[in-house]
Amino acid sequence: MLIERQQDVTSAALEVMARTREPRMREIMISLVKHLHGFVRDVRLTEAEFRDATAILNEIGALASDTHNEFVLMAGSLGVSSLVCLLNNGDGGNTETSQSLLGPFWRLNSPRVENGGSIVRSDTPGDPLFVQARVVDGTGRPIEGAEVDVWHASPVGLYENQDPEQAEMNLRGKFTTDADGRFWFNSLMMVGYPIPTNGVVGRLLKAQDRHPMRPAHLHALIFKPGFKVLISQVYDPNDPHIETDVQFGVTKALIGDFIRHEEPHPTRPDVQAPWYALDYTYVMEPGEAVLPRPPIK
Repeated sequence: MLIERQQDVTSAALEVMARTREPRMREIMISLVKHLHGFVRDVRLTEAEFRDATAILNEIGALASDTHNEFVLMAGSLGVSSLVCLLNNGDGGNTETSQSLLGPFWRLNSPRVENGGSIVRSDTPGDPLFVQARVVDGTGRPIEGAEVDVWHASPVGLYENQDPEQAEMNLRGKFTTDADGRFWFNSLMMVGYPIPTNGVVGRLLKAQDRHPMRPAHLHALIFKPGFKVLISQVYDPNDPHIETDVQFGVTKALIGDFIRHEEPHPTRPDVQAPWYALDYTYVMEPGEAVLPRPPIK
């Protein structure tokens, strides 16, 4: 097709996209061209802006490393990650769900820990945290034998792969639920933290006068054949940024009750106040158990 005017470009591109053999890919590519061309017309994209945009995409890719994923940060900062999550869970986003963002810091092969054990592996100052949790299906029945991978930032707001002061796999661990669907462990109370701002995402936030903070949260990835892999974050409602998460990840269903205790622990005389306790129930949906691709190594 010879192009005579700007509208012909879209028609020609759509004709090519319609030849895509795989049906789902064909659907996606046709819609992508329609919306992408519509966006270009809507904002009247200039040639200079187009060159800047391609340079930014190249820069985002160049920033990828074994410990950093700029594309995941950007998707979260635009609200795309949260939108995709909610559209694909909780009856298409119409009901509450324990599902949340994977984030850029999940790693494969976290160390196995027995229930009641600790995931603290280095001298990490902070207030003790005791987690009691259950994993159930949509009817409330316990799910036995689920593999639960947990991880969180340290009390100074850094994941272990970001902080040379922390031991390898500090504040990470993998548990198995018992017959009542329960797992439990000890750790340290996490705090909110800023996402990395030394790249493209940081420039975007600065241009929009946005803070880079994520509220304090506990990550979990739960695997059990017959169920969709549950990726979850449980948030501390007392965090000052609970309503302004830079990654748009906080939902009402993900608010946890991190209870602060000012008295010594009743069964652990070595634990002094203050210490925290979290009791939370994760709800899994039926589906195919497929692990996500790790964003970092």
